[in-house]
Amino acid sequence: MSRIGRMPIAVPAGVTVDIAENNKVVVKGPKGTLERVLPAEMEIKLEDSNIIVSRPNDLKKMKSLHGLTRSLLANMVHGVTEGYEKVLEVNGVGYKAQKQGKKLVLSLGYSHPVEMEDPEGLESAVDGQNKIIVKGIDKEKVGQYAAEIRDKRRPEPYKGKGIKYADEVIRRKVGKTGKK
Repeated sequence: MSRIGRMPIAVPAGVTVDIAENNKVVVKGPKGTLERVLPAEMEIKLEDSNIIVSRPNDLKKMKSLHGLTRSLLANMVHGVTEGYEKVLEVNGVGYKAQKQGKKLVLSLGYSHPVEMEDPEGLESAVDGQNKIIVKGIDKEKVGQYAAEIRDKRRPEPYKGKGIKYADEVIRRKVGKTGKK
């Protein structure tokens, strides 16, 4: 039995879960609404404020889908109640981030400023000049947008300049040594 898959998901007060045919699940909560079509093989039941996911048999594919389905549902419930956020840091001399309306403007040592439009349902905020906070209710979209921002200038291993996640540790390398 999948250890993650068999755990029930507690549905907090103020959250409604609708399970339609073909496992189309709609989760409504105080922060918004998420909907997703989950694997049709899984059986999703709502039993007195708990969501229970069960699988039809013990094939390898069903075992892996079992845990996945449960995790996706748990992320949806967590997203509409608390939401998700990723924090990025901009390190480097002259590197900075600014917010102009719905645009994120990054100065990253290129000859031009890099402009990024906030996707639908996501919100980015700049704290000071070197901290970017991406917030939203969909875990997947928050992570994807944060990764796209980071890709504009990844941290390099010699000086550590670039955009990194707040909890990321950059493995540093030793630079060249002078010849005598």
